[in-house]
Order: sequence, then C-alpha cells, then structure tokens
Amino acid sequence: MVLPGVEGEAGLGQAAGEQVRPVLDLQLALDDPREAGQIGDGELGQGTTEQRPRVENERWLAFRSHYGLDAFYCLPGERGAHEKGGVEGEVGRFRRNHLVPVPQVTSLAELNALIEQWDEEDDQRRIGSRARTVGEYFAVELAPLPAEPFETERVFHPRVDRRAQICVRTNRYSVPVKLIGRQVRVLLHSNELVVFDGRTEVARHERLIAKNGCRLELDHYLEVLVRKPGALPGSTMLEQARQAGRFTPVHDAWWAAVRKAHGDADGTRELIEMLLLHRSMTHQHVVAGIAAALRVGALTADVVAVEARKAAQTDRQPAVPTMDPATHPVGHPVSAFRRHRLPHRASAGHTAGRYPASAVGGRL
Repeated sequence: MVLPGVEGEAGLGQAAGEQVRPVLDLQLALDDPREAGQIGDGELGQGTTEQRPRVENERWLAFRSHYGLDAFYCLPGERGAHEKGGVEGEVGRFRRNHLVPVPQVTSLAELNALIEQWDEEDDQRRIGSRARTVGEYFAVELAPLPAEPFETERVFHPRVDRRAQICVRTNRYSVPVKLIGRQVRVLLHSNELVVFDGRTEVARHERLIAKNGCRLELDHYLEVLVRKPGALPGSTMLEQARQAGRFTPVHDAWWAAVRKAHGDADGTRELIEMLLLHRSMTHQHVVAGIAAALRVGALTADVVAVEARKAAQTDRQPAVPTMDPATHPVGHPVSAFRRHRLPHRASAGHTAGRYPASAVGGRL
C-alpha cells in the first residue's frame, strides 16, 4: 500500500492495510517509527521491546492490542541495518518486478489497486523448488484476522465558514453550502477525508498533504452559482473539476453553445441546471446525454436529462436470448399444445366435442 504521508494515521493505516489478507503476521518489525512513540531513557540493547526502551503512545498500544502484535523495534541508523535485511530484499524484488518502469497512474487509489493486483499475483508464485506457493504458506503460517477492523482515522470537529469550507491541519476542504455556520464531524484517514453532518456523509475528499492547500468540489456550490452565475468562469472549483475529469470537454462544448444561444448569464444557469443531474445519474450517462443533445442542437437541461435516461435504459436493457434450432425444433410447441393444453381444458368442464377437429388438428 502506498500512502501520501508519514503522519500517525498514515503509519497505522499502512499496517492496517494488510487487512486485505485473511491472515496476519503476529510479529511486526518496525524501523524506528515515530507514530509508535518516543525512545525512552537507557541504552539501546539487543532483544525484544522491553530491552529497547520506548514510550509507546496510546493509539499504537490500542492498535497492537487489537491485533495481538509483538512489536520489534529496529535500531536506528547503520546499527540496525542488518535487522531488517529480509524486508529490504523483498521490497527491492517487488520494486524491480512491478515498479520498473514507473507506472503511469492518475491517483494513489489507482496505484494501490495495481499494487493489490500484483500482490495477489505474487501469492501464486513459488520460491525455488518449494512445494507450496507464497499464498499457501501465508494461509498456514499466519494467524487469522480479528472480525472487527481497527479504525486508524483521527476525528476532528471543525465549524464550516462562510465560504462553505472547513480547515483540517492547515488545509481547506469544501462542504455543501447549506452547512455554513454548522459544526461537522471529520474522519481523517491516511489517504482521504470524510465529512459527516450527524450520521449523514456530506463530503468525501482525497487528502491533501502539502500545507495551506484547498480542495473544492464544484457540486457543493451549485445552489449559490444559480444566483451568481458570473462566479463560475475562472473559479478554483471549476479548474479542479476539469483536472479531475469531472468537467469534460463535452461539458465545455455544451456550455459554449448554450452561452452563444442564450447569453452568458442565462447560459451558465442552464449549465448549472444540467450539472445538478449528476446528483441523480451516473457521470457517463450524463455525458452521453450532453453529447446527444449537442448533436441535435438541443441546448436545454431537460433534453440532456431525457437523453441521459435513454442512455441509462440502454445499459440496463437485457440482451435478447437466441434460440438454438437443434434444441428447439420448429413445430414442437404445437404438438405440446395438443397433448397437454387440451386435456387440461377438458378437465375444467370443456368437452373435446366442443372443439372442431379442424381447429385442433384431429381428436386426441
């Protein structure tokens, strides 16, 4: 797992990231991690945790207790380089086989998905002439995971400012404008940030690592932009939406056409009405609806909605099954009707004499 930072929740998140496996190593070798605690007084000697003084913090103790881990702290610097040779060797092997050349990805989530796929493939490899695969050795030698995962996030309770933003560790994140002035609950994970209003999730952002940054979601400001459409062109949230691929060139082409037809203010309002469709439809269906509306020159959000629903219905429409002539010969259903349907109707009070012979192909 690749994480964007080295804060406490990132270190715990990296260890907890091994929950993708159904088993867990009960001994954890740590290369002097700061999130575990501070080095205590006394000489650093060889041996277990008790022989290497360290004041462990509460979160790390809770993490170790949850999984039943025995932590082994490596010596810092060159003195402890020999204590984790197997770890360094395995990391080097994985890097040479999967990360050279450097994979081209658009986000950490995509990179972690690739790493998880490569990790599953490595479970099927054999080391030398050993009888079992790596995954089979994991299943035999390691302990099962607890039923409940350990929550590694940190909790904050910021208040939403007048710009519909919250500040978490010097970075600002947007929330829906209806929450201005209210206090919300934030769960800060190692790679993302989730905002709750009560028990309802209202926003989810990729975590910012650099200081004094901002991450704004265009959808959070649509109700305000309807009244102030002139604030949309050149805005930070629009630029970030373009960079993230949520505001595509198809959106730009439709916006340019509708502004040319209705003027800047009314055209931008029509664009915002169209963007509201993303709240109830998938992104790909809305983009398909915009493209269809552009082809016919229909520059209203209502037409885009109709075309988007058509695209959604096309995706949901089941395929028509084909009949195999070898297993379903022509004429067989007629004979089945004569043999099974007519006696049933006769038993219900209809006599065979009431049906003309020409209509049923002769008496049974």
